[in-house]
Amino acid sequence: MRAKTSLRQISNLTAIFLVGASLVFPGCSDQSGTAPIARSDGRATPVLASSAPAPAEVTSSTSAGNIGSGSPEWIRPRSEERKAERLEMVRTQIEGRGVSDPKTLEAMRNVPRHWFVPDSESSDAYSDSPLPIGRGQTISQPYIVALMTQALALSDSDKVLEVGTGSGYQAAVLAEITPHVWSIEIEEALAARAAKTLEARGYSTVRVRAGDGYLGWPEAAPFDAIIVTCAPNRIPQPLIDQLRPGGRICIPVGETGGIQHLVLVTKTPEGALSSRTLELVRFVPMMGISQKE
Repeated sequence: MRAKTSLRQISNLTAIFLVGASLVFPGCSDQSGTAPIARSDGRATPVLASSAPAPAEVTSSTSAGNIGSGSPEWIRPRSEERKAERLEMVRTQIEGRGVSDPKTLEAMRNVPRHWFVPDSESSDAYSDSPLPIGRGQTISQPYIVALMTQALALSDSDKVLEVGTGSGYQAAVLAEITPHVWSIEIEEALAARAAKTLEARGYSTVRVRAGDGYLGWPEAAPFDAIIVTCAPNRIPQPLIDQLRPGGRICIPVGETGGIQHLVLVTKTPEGALSSRTLELVRFVPMMGISQKE
């Protein structure tokens, strides 16, 4: 297993995953895109027009089911742009490292990663590494996105909360598996950009909010799964409270600057928690209320 690294990439890292003897570098937060989004206080956030044009030759895939009131179909975009690179990325970087869940693999094949990176990084969009996407953040390495998605074991009826929207890439991958995705980002500008990108690219079922992810999204709870892309010292109680019995949280936990544990936590029907470690990792800390604990 090899990780492609460079001085530029290392200087922009927001998390370091330690896998065997190799270093694998994902980002804690992704970023890209912009449109009116929900704020924590319920007011719309004004945004700028997206600088990313809609992709050419995009088709859609429609599920047979009904995703709820006002949403008679679940439509996901399909594009032939750079498809061969996506397929090679999945074969070598993701399947090659042991990710085997068919839904996760298909989602990673279908979401064009280059939609979620700056034009200056587009040539490296399918590389085995994180990429800088502005404001000191990176888009996560594809393997890490796949690993965390697989761990949630999602069905198409599951409600998912993502803490740390970034560019929207992880949210798009989740939305390939379930239309019920809520995503929260503490940086208003990043939340706005991601919301715009997701809407423009066809992932219109994803809800994006600017707010402190420590608090979750209580009015949308309970969730069947929660995915967190930054590290608190301990799992925030509001996220535990908003998890449905039988639900799963995938989250890095540990001290800032030290080795952390990427854990999968399951809430039993009785409300007890069980956990197992997936990887040893190093993520940037969760900001906001988490910093005051």
